[in-house]
Amino acid sequence: MDVYLNIIFRTVLLYLLMLVIFRIMGKREIGELSVLDLVVFIMIGEMAVIAIEDTKDPLLHTVVPMVLLMCIQITLAIISLKNKKFRNLVDGQPSIIINRGKIDEDAMKKLRYNFDDLMSQLREKDIRSIGDVEFAILETSGKLSVLEKIDDPYQPKTPANNGDITIPLIMDGTIEEENLKRINKTNLWLRQELKKKGYRDIKKISFCSYENGKFFIDTHD
Repeated sequence: MDVYLNIIFRTVLLYLLMLVIFRIMGKREIGELSVLDLVVFIMIGEMAVIAIEDTKDPLLHTVVPMVLLMCIQITLAIISLKNKKFRNLVDGQPSIIINRGKIDEDAMKKLRYNFDDLMSQLREKDIRSIGDVEFAILETSGKLSVLEKIDDPYQPKTPANNGDITIPLIMDGTIEEENLKRINKTNLWLRQELKKKGYRDIKKISFCSYENGKFFIDTHD
């Protein structure tokens, strides 16, 4: 019985302590956590779990490291606020994935960020076509910020529908056969159309889509 009471006491105490620590460290959304924040949160959580399971170990052996981690995190956060170089070192810098409508494959490779990731995050932003994007910036939090191309204010916009989404026909130099079938086109048709536009080597195309009778083609840098 004493063991269970001890576990309950430890659980409640550590839960309250973690609430206080996270409150002091500041409010941030999960998607906005830096690598440093994430490491500290995981370490504190792991310490709390071990302390609850090991009832023979004095609580002070867990409380002291948790408070120490909190102090380290607050100190580094203050340094980060005042020193941009340190902030860039710890948090990293935003990366431009699409620059003036051109996909930057080198930036994507450095970040290990693929076309499936890009398409998924564009769909979350209700972007129907990569051709509509002027700039796309991958933030340090992993979120994609998108600036669309400015439309002609005198040109009426066509209403969006479920069919008006980007369907990739080529990604990383590979033809997406399944997507060709979805639009009732063939491999031969695609190659012929690309040849008409001067693209003879499929391997040199990083991304290609076809919608509303128009191609969007981006070649490797």
